[in-house]
Amino acid sequence: MSVQAPVRRITAPEIASRKGGEPIVTLTAYHAHTAAIADELVELLLVGDSLGMVMHGLETTVPVTLDMMISQGRAVVRGSQRAMVVVDMPFGSYEASPAEAFRNCVHLLKETGAGGVKLEGGVRMAETIRFLTERGVPVMGHIGLTPQSVLTLGGFKAQGRDEKDWESILADARAVDEAGAFSIVVEAVAEPLAARITEIVKAPTIGIGASAACDGQILVMEDMLGLNDRVPKFVKKYGSLKDHIHGAIKGYADDVRQRSFPAPEHTYGMRKAAE
Repeated sequence: MSVQAPVRRITAPEIASRKGGEPIVTLTAYHAHTAAIADELVELLLVGDSLGMVMHGLETTVPVTLDMMISQGRAVVRGSQRAMVVVDMPFGSYEASPAEAFRNCVHLLKETGAGGVKLEGGVRMAETIRFLTERGVPVMGHIGLTPQSVLTLGGFKAQGRDEKDWESILADARAVDEAGAFSIVVEAVAEPLAARITEIVKAPTIGIGASAACDGQILVMEDMLGLNDRVPKFVKKYGSLKDHIHGAIKGYADDVRQRSFPAPEHTYGMRKAAE
């Protein structure tokens, strides 16, 4: 009798080794069932703090809490077997000090079983990223547009459109890379800048609205499936699940109202036995 080998999860060093190689496929996930569907098709599942906007109807990611991230992180880990799961650290959980960031990251990793965390910020967060990586916490960086800074940025605005603004973003990339991040999300920057960032850092870059110049790509799953009405211009919709779900619910509602909803098979079987 053959024994099937258990599925082994992809690790941070394996993601780091993909620099310059086959593109890294990444999606957000917030539920066990969507994680299970995507698991065999992607290398990374990111439990993004975008769940605040996607699942809870919030205007920004700022109100998202550590408990919210832990709850959804657990679900995604349970639903997947192969993909590396990375969980966002929410606003306010890591900025105060490296020591506080470490405590919160360890708490999240212990509670969820995830393989790594993601922090937003470049030069200002480099010390914290180094502190974490030196103590065994795999960290994914995030530069360019950083949604947790939306209140100071004045909105979700593309970064680095003018070449004169590149240097600060390039400095962020270098700082995060040198601090030990195993990969770096690059969000909403122009293609020439994304290409330059990818060229100068050792860690693979994961683009979102940053062109194909990066080492991989990530999208919010609900955006690319057509479940959200408001999506960034760079998002290509690969499905129209909103229409399918609406049609299915309408069919169900019509059946209920017309009293034509079929009885479950097991109920019908019990009725026949009783007769």
